[in-house]
Amino acid sequence: MTAATASLTGARPLLRATARHDGRLFAPWVAVVTLLSASSVIVYPWVFPDLTDRRLLAASIEANPALGLVFGPAYDLTTVDGFNAWRSLALGGFLVALGAIFAVTRATRAQEDSGQAELLASGVMGRSARLLAGVALALVGSVVAGVVAGVVTALCGGAWEASLLLGATFTATGWMLAGVAAVTAQLGSDSRTANSLAVATLGVLYGLRGFCTALDAPSWTVWANPLGWTLETRPASGDRWAPLLLTVTLTLVLVGVAFVLQGRRDFGQGSIVPRPGPARGTTRSTWRLAVRINRAPIVTWGITFVVLGVVFGYFTTSITDVLSGNGGVQQILASGATTPEALAGAFVRTVLSLIGIVAAVAGVQVMLKVRAEEVAERVEPLLAGAVARVRYYASHVVLALCVVTACVLLAGTLVALLASRADIGLGSGDVLLQAVVTVPAVWTVVAVSVAVVGARPVASLASWAGVLVSFMLTLLGPTFGLDDWVLGISPFWHVPDATAAAPDWSGLGWITLVTALLLAVGLRGFRHRDVDR
Repeated sequence: MTAATASLTGARPLLRATARHDGRLFAPWVAVVTLLSASSVIVYPWVFPDLTDRRLLAASIEANPALGLVFGPAYDLTTVDGFNAWRSLALGGFLVALGAIFAVTRATRAQEDSGQAELLASGVMGRSARLLAGVALALVGSVVAGVVAGVVTALCGGAWEASLLLGATFTATGWMLAGVAAVTAQLGSDSRTANSLAVATLGVLYGLRGFCTALDAPSWTVWANPLGWTLETRPASGDRWAPLLLTVTLTLVLVGVAFVLQGRRDFGQGSIVPRPGPARGTTRSTWRLAVRINRAPIVTWGITFVVLGVVFGYFTTSITDVLSGNGGVQQILASGATTPEALAGAFVRTVLSLIGIVAAVAGVQVMLKVRAEEVAERVEPLLAGAVARVRYYASHVVLALCVVTACVLLAGTLVALLASRADIGLGSGDVLLQAVVTVPAVWTVVAVSVAVVGARPVASLASWAGVLVSFMLTLLGPTFGLDDWVLGISPFWHVPDATAAAPDWSGLGWITLVTALLLAVGLRGFRHRDVDR
């Protein structure tokens, strides 16, 4: 038996056990991307029955280039499959990639952190068996997501080739990020660090792809980005399968690198060694404790929002050029239906809403850290002393709200400064004021996680409900012409247009009331429930 074969001893039974216990955790990702794709082909003919409606849809989407940052270029919005490809390709691949990342880290670094890996290693188990099982689960889960989404979409009315190719892009994106996660699992000192590195890589690649395609950058910028390869498949407007070969090649390379790194690092340690803490603790308050245990993510998010502010700000300065080069938009302007200033204002509101939704992720992470500390049995000893429950939980709540506020205002300030240098009809004060009125909507999204973690932590997955609902309704809802009462479920729907002659501020009052109620539920729930229950 060779050394390579010996290191994989026990991989097959471990894979079966991993699939049985963790495979169900991939099911929600499969369901979400399938619903995303299938709903497009079902609802599109109903909402946009004739060619005139579809051309109006295309013109409205072209008039707001911020949508291109999220969904990519719209090659053909006059057909069911073309609309589905625009709406689902980039976002569906992103979701499957998240599922693949979490599957790999759960089976690798998370098991080492929890001690399960050491228990497995005490039996007949090769050194590389766990990594192979985690990667295999992510690859198989990505295939299932792509096949199920493609077949269901075709059965719901989509063209078979376009639907299957779209599903294949989901699989390809999941495969590439599974390879990235396999590498970061060897670099990070724990599962949280490994997840953060992989998700940050996904976010950077996703953002760069959206930025380059929205600005109509040279084609090499798309080919230089692995996520750009899936765009070049062009389902329903070319049906090119060849770019997927590049994704397979990159996946094999990344997995190979991961196995090499895995063979060289110490068990339970990462290639990036964490700095040891002080011999004696210096934290003397619950607020400082909350800041201390979230310090690294806060710094990371700060850097992220500086980058987002610069990128979106630069894009804002180019909005006039982008719109002037679009024939459909010029026809709308010529008809007098709107003005360049109104289009620029709508673009800025969309960008700031997107910034707010991303910022809410940082706040939710702060609240989920409370739950993670409970599960690790580090909270009960604190509460056994003189620390009051409400004070402990309120410190994390205040930190979460402060973090998201700082993130939105940081990015909003940079967008405002850059926008003021361009002739787009908006001053820096207008943009900054719009960023300020966006903050209460972000608080409402974070307050959902406060209520869940405080009152019902066993359902901690529901902490992401506010982020998911806000994203779907804010960016996807208007394309389907949903009623105002449905769109109003998203707190960002109630953010007023601060640049209007007479802004309607009542929406901020309602979402502030909802935020207060959710915070009260969370604080009361944490005060009365059992810790780690």
